[in-house]
Amino acid sequence: MLEIIQVGKTFTKNQKDLEVLFNINLRVPEGEFISLLGPSGCGKSTLLNMVAGLDKPSSGTITISGKHVTGPGTDRVVVFQEAALFPWLTVLDNVCFGLKRLGLSKTETKQKASMTLKKVHLSKFLQAYPHELSGGMRQRVAIARALVMDPQILLMDEPFGALDEQTRLMLQKELEDIYLETKKTILFVTHNIREAVLLSDRIIVLGTRPGRIIKDLRVRAARPRQHNDSNLIYLENKIMDILQVEIEKVAKEELDDDYTLTKDSFPWDPDRDLGSGI
Repeated sequence: MLEIIQVGKTFTKNQKDLEVLFNINLRVPEGEFISLLGPSGCGKSTLLNMVAGLDKPSSGTITISGKHVTGPGTDRVVVFQEAALFPWLTVLDNVCFGLKRLGLSKTETKQKASMTLKKVHLSKFLQAYPHELSGGMRQRVAIARALVMDPQILLMDEPFGALDEQTRLMLQKELEDIYLETKKTILFVTHNIREAVLLSDRIIVLGTRPGRIIKDLRVRAARPRQHNDSNLIYLENKIMDILQVEIEKVAKEELDDDYTLTKDSFPWDPDRDLGSGI
């Protein structure tokens, strides 16, 4: 169980305080897939970093299985937007790297890494180097490197944000398959509403800075998820309605005060209207 209790975060720069998160309370049972969703600057990545132990809360506590998070630990592994692989190591050696700390034999290490790479469909590329791989393949290696450590919680900070749409859709499906197989607890940061709806058991919607939870939504749809599921489409539109005010606040802060977000009265893409002009 991951418990985030009354957590706040304030950064100080040039003797000025910037409150990023305020009074975050969240309980994540073991085996749940949770997405953090919200406008830019609402503190999603900051919250993830605090759960990872890479940063500390200014107030409140974070516990995992009753133990306080005071720094990084092997029970949590982070997958970032950039794969951050070692360019001088092969795919297999990149995935083996973290296992060396566990005291396994070379044979055990390579067997475990190879099995994990098979889960992300990279068995044919064990001896390839990162520069020889596509962006999606490099991100698969990063996911394998995280999974091979068998963490209690997998922390993912916009892992598909830098990928093209086709690759992103493919990796979303693969991540869902991995989740169904391993039942890892996953905390997933994204800006993409559809991605959150497709992947999550629950979606935590954060408001503008200072970030606070404005909605905790359960995704009630069978797995594996289908893009055309009417329940998912309804939830996607509902989240957009919730976020509209928050996005407008950000736009007014970054642009002009008179900026308004115009919402379509009928959410239909005219390019899909096959009967037009007949």
